[in-house]
Amino acid sequence: MKKDAPALILVDIQKGLAELEFYGGERNNPDAETNARILLEHWREKEWPLFHIRHCSVTPGSPLTEGLPGNEFKDEVKPLPGETVIKKSVNSAFIGTYLKDLLDAQEIHTVVIVGLTTQHCVSTTVRMAGNFGYETFVASDATAAFRAKGPNGEVYPAELVHQLTLATINGEFATVLTTQEILEEMEIRTAATVQ
Repeated sequence: MKKDAPALILVDIQKGLAELEFYGGERNNPDAETNARILLEHWREKEWPLFHIRHCSVTPGSPLTEGLPGNEFKDEVKPLPGETVIKKSVNSAFIGTYLKDLLDAQEIHTVVIVGLTTQHCVSTTVRMAGNFGYETFVASDATAAFRAKGPNGEVYPAELVHQLTLATINGEFATVLTTQEILEEMEIRTAATVQ
């Protein structure tokens, strides 16, 4: 593990999230998992720290319930032996887990967060990472949102939910970039620490 390397946190990229009816019937960005895979492969090649987050739902009927097929990671980002997997049961990957302890023990100051869904577990994890003082990046094209219903019954399309959620975290809790921009930014940063 390389010192001062950025960490990749992959949030809830699980098979059960393909069951669209349970989550509102519409999702944006079908390329999110592919872009997450690109980042994951880069992190593996660089031997940078990475953390797979698995949501183990306690909601009755959830496809993410532990023990069900939907709780498994999607094939694109399936952890390799020895890679860290952290279970959670709430939106934030920091609550009730040892994620912060692991980041701090490895003296990690920069985190890149990807996964599902933008408006739920990604946003909540990003906000806490920013509040904890980590320099936080989000890959806009390696996350995806579901359609949302407002309190008065209004239905908001998934793409709108995605973009608005990213807008509410960008500049306040994190820097939102594309997958390619993150790869370039992390290369510049790590090259600077080597010199």
